[in-house]
Amino acid sequence: MEDTKSEMVEIGENLQSMYTGGKVTDGYVEMVEEFNQYSTYNVFAVRNPRELSACVPFEIDYNTLIGPDERRVLLNGENVTKIGYEERFNREVVSVILPLVDQNRLEGIIYLYYPLAKITELAKTEVAIFIGGGILFALVIAVFVYQSLKRIMRPLNDLQKAVEQMTEGDYSTRVKVTSKDEIGMLSEAFNHMAESIQQEDEKQKTFLATVSHELRTPISYIKGYSEAIQNQLLDGKEREEALELIHREAIRMERLTNELLQLVRKQQEEIEMLPIVLSETIRESVKLLEGQANKKNIRIVQNLDENCIVQGDEEKLKQIFINVIENAIRYSNENAKITVHSYQSDHRAIIEIQDEGIGIPEEDLPHITERFYRVNKARSRIDGGAGLGLSIVKQLVKQHDGALAIKSVVGEGTLVTISLPLMEED
Repeated sequence: MEDTKSEMVEIGENLQSMYTGGKVTDGYVEMVEEFNQYSTYNVFAVRNPRELSACVPFEIDYNTLIGPDERRVLLNGENVTKIGYEERFNREVVSVILPLVDQNRLEGIIYLYYPLAKITELAKTEVAIFIGGGILFALVIAVFVYQSLKRIMRPLNDLQKAVEQMTEGDYSTRVKVTSKDEIGMLSEAFNHMAESIQQEDEKQKTFLATVSHELRTPISYIKGYSEAIQNQLLDGKEREEALELIHREAIRMERLTNELLQLVRKQQEEIEMLPIVLSETIRESVKLLEGQANKKNIRIVQNLDENCIVQGDEEKLKQIFINVIENAIRYSNENAKITVHSYQSDHRAIIEIQDEGIGIPEEDLPHITERFYRVNKARSRIDGGAGLGLSIVKQLVKQHDGALAIKSVVGEGTLVTISLPLMEED
C-alpha cells in the first residue's frame, strides 16, 4: 500500500506540473482523462471540486468528499492522502488529492484512487507464493542439512564406537578416514593415538612378561636348591655349590628389583640442574669402578677436558658414566684397555667411552637400549645383567637434553658417545 500511495503521488505530481495557472482548461481536463484510460489508477481532474461527483461512478456528497480541513490543506498547496475505508465510496481505497492552486485560489484538483481489494488480492497472491517458496526452500534446506549431518555424523559415530572398543581393551580398533576435512583429521589423529596406545600396551605386556621370566628363573633355582638342602639331599661340596648359587641368584634378584625401581623412579622424579665440572664427575665414577677393573687387570685411561661445565644432576650423571663404564669392564677381556675421552664441540660436551671388548652385532645395535634386551642372554645371566642398564642410561641422558650413540664392531670393541649441552655463559 505504501508503494501504491507513493506511485500515485508521483503520477499526480507529474500531472500537476502540467497545470500552468489560471482557470483549469477543458484541454487539461481532457488530457488527464486520456491519461486515465491507460493508467492503472483512476485519475480525474476537476475544475470545481463540487463537480467531482459527476466524474466517479458513485453517488457522493461533495461536503463529505472534501471537508473544510482538507480544503485548507489543499489551499496551502499540500497533498491529501488517505488509506482505508471511505464511507463516501463504501469501499476500502487508497486516495490521493492534489490541488491546482493559482494565487491562493483553489482552481481545481487532481483526484487519484485505487481499491484496496485489488492490493489485498495481490498481497495474498504474493504472500502465497512467498510462503510456498519458503516452505519449498525450507524442505530443500532440510534435506541438504539432513544429508550433511548424516555424512558428518557417520564418522563421528564410528569414532564413538571405536572409543568404546578401546575402553573395553581392544586397542587394535581403527576408524576409516573418508575425507580430508576436520572430521578426517580427527579420524587420523584417533588412529595415530590408537596405534601409539597399542604399541605401548604391547610394550607393557612384554615388559611384564620379561620381568616375570627374569624373576621366575632365580626363584626356581633358590626354591629347588633350598628344598634340597632342607631335605639333606646335598652335602659337602654340592651343598656349598648350592648355597653359592642361591646367594648369586638372590643378588641377581636384588639387582633386578633395584634397577626396576630406578627405571620407574627416573620416569617420575624431576632432576635438579646445577653447574657440574664434568671431568671431576667422570673421575669419581671411574674411581668407584677401579676395584672391578683391577680384578680383570683392565686399565682405564682418562683424557678429559677440564673446562667442560654442564648443567646437570651430579648423582644421575655419575650413574650414566658408571653404567656405561661398568658394561665396558664386564664385556672386556682381561688385560684390556678402556679409554674415557671428553672434549667440547659445537657448544656441547662430548664424552666418548671406548672399550676393547667382545663388541655388539650390527643387528642388535638398534635394540641395545630397550628394556631387558640382551645380546648374549646366557652370559648376561651368569654375570647378573638384566638388560636394564643402557635403558636407564638412555632415559637419564634424555632428562639432561643430551644424546646417546653406540657404535660397535664384533671382536674389536664398542664406542659409546654421550653428548650434553654446555652451560651457557652469562
